[in-house]
Amino acid sequence: MRILIGGLGVLLAGLIVWAIVAGDFGAAGEFLFAKPWGIVSMADLYLGFVLATVVIVVAEADKRVALAWVVPIFVLGNVVTALWFALRGLPRLRARFRNAL
Repeated sequence: MRILIGGLGVLLAGLIVWAIVAGDFGAAGEFLFAKPWGIVSMADLYLGFVLATVVIVVAEADKRVALAWVVPIFVLGNVVTALWFALRGLPRLRARFRNAL
C-alpha cells in the first residue's frame, strides 16, 4: 500500500510538472474561477487538504513535525499528502487503529 500511494504521489508530481511546462496557469485559474463547478472543485480540493491535515495532526506526536507536513499541503497539494501517507502515515495509523480496537 505504501508503494502504491508513493507511486501515485510521484505520478501526480509528474503531472504537475507537465502542466507547468505545457499549460498556462493564469488562464487555467481564470477559467476555473469563472465557472461554478470550478469553484466547487476548488472548495472540494481544499476541504480535502483540511481533512488530511487533521489526520496528520492527530497521527503525529510531535506537533512541530505535523506542522512541517501540513503547511506545504496548501501550496504543493496532495503530493505532500501522498508522501506523508507513504513515508509516515500508514504505519502510525495502523498502530493507532490497532490500539483503538
